[in-house]
Amino acid sequence: MADLISPQVLKGFRDSLPQQEIPKKSLMTRLESVFESFGFVPIDTPVLEYTEVLLGKGGGETDKQVYRFTDHGDRDVSMRFDLTVPFARFMAAHAAELVLPFKRYHMAKVWRGENTQRGRYREFVQCDFDIVGADTSAADFEILLMMTRSMDVLVGGKATIRLSHRGIFNQFLGSLGAADQSVPVLRAVDKLAKIGPGEVKKLLLESVDASGADKILAFIGAQGDFSSVLDQLEMLSGGEGEGSRRLRELHTLAVEMGIEGRFVLDPSITRGLDYYTGIVYETFLDALPGLGSVMSGGRYNNLAALYTKQELPGVGASVGLDRLLAGLEELGLLQGSAGKSDVLVLATQGSAGAQKLAQELRTAGLNAEVYLADKKLAQQYKFAEAKGIRFVAQITDAGVQYKDTATGEVKSALSAEEFTSWVRSARG
Repeated sequence: MADLISPQVLKGFRDSLPQQEIPKKSLMTRLESVFESFGFVPIDTPVLEYTEVLLGKGGGETDKQVYRFTDHGDRDVSMRFDLTVPFARFMAAHAAELVLPFKRYHMAKVWRGENTQRGRYREFVQCDFDIVGADTSAADFEILLMMTRSMDVLVGGKATIRLSHRGIFNQFLGSLGAADQSVPVLRAVDKLAKIGPGEVKKLLLESVDASGADKILAFIGAQGDFSSVLDQLEMLSGGEGEGSRRLRELHTLAVEMGIEGRFVLDPSITRGLDYYTGIVYETFLDALPGLGSVMSGGRYNNLAALYTKQELPGVGASVGLDRLLAGLEELGLLQGSAGKSDVLVLATQGSAGAQKLAQELRTAGLNAEVYLADKKLAQQYKFAEAKGIRFVAQITDAGVQYKDTATGEVKSALSAEEFTSWVRSARG
């Protein structure tokens, strides 16, 4: 007999069993409901893209993480590392077919060859939502509203959105004479929560002098309420600018909506990716701030310029689904019964009769499955228990008998509709 191949999985990848996939599907369904309530529509893009499409001019941190190879046609291709860059390519290709502003959501897997950590893998699902075609505070604010609504649905609103603006930071760097060092400085600052100010300063010293590094640390360390922090940032960056005006508009809208307490102006939020040009934001679960951001994004007005001369300003956010699931599991907030059967039809009177009964129950609105193996009745009940199926149906000579295994209650002579009502009533 030939040697067996070990059924191993690559590091950073994982199988998803039903007990993981069911809550994930439930979470995605709830997010879809939020997105569609704001008028967003779904799209999809290929897993593989030409490398030049995904990496553009290259040279960023992403280049080191992308899964890149030569395909059978001798083409340089890469697997998408996020859903935003493919979306920019999508917009450049299809803008003439779409009505602007265009609001989309996209839920799909992406791949990054990075170090694994709690709630973070090399293959993971992102849930993106974006608005393209409007560079306005209204568009920025709608994304923020969707973020707060999503957190309302998933964690009862117990999450905080920390935001800032790339424009203010760039204005500040210009006042230091370090505008040409914005990319390495932003990447250094983006690591603040992970490595602390001391290590960030070491990274900053590779791009600016000691005085500049201290001023940057002072800038990103500004604290207070939204208005006072914004005043400090304006003073440090040389006065009011487009970025600070946009943030004041957003704060005014938040106050008018009564949700200003959901946001914190945090100048250390910069986002490491190079394409952000305006507002940037990250979302943290209040009970698990150390988990990291579970929903992040910002404004990217120039991204599509790599592919088209048409101006296509965009703003959006992405849900880190796997990290969010890890947090919800730790907090005991995972939900979902999608895919779980409501009733198991026992195999006692032949498969045809059982399948017919199951089909009647499905038509009445229940998830019903038939036991398919030739086993004793006790083993069939153990099967229902192992799968968490509360109700069983058994065809007897006297007719159909239903049992609630949680209470032991048995009922007979019910129509499919009557049984459905009983199931729903028993669940409360």
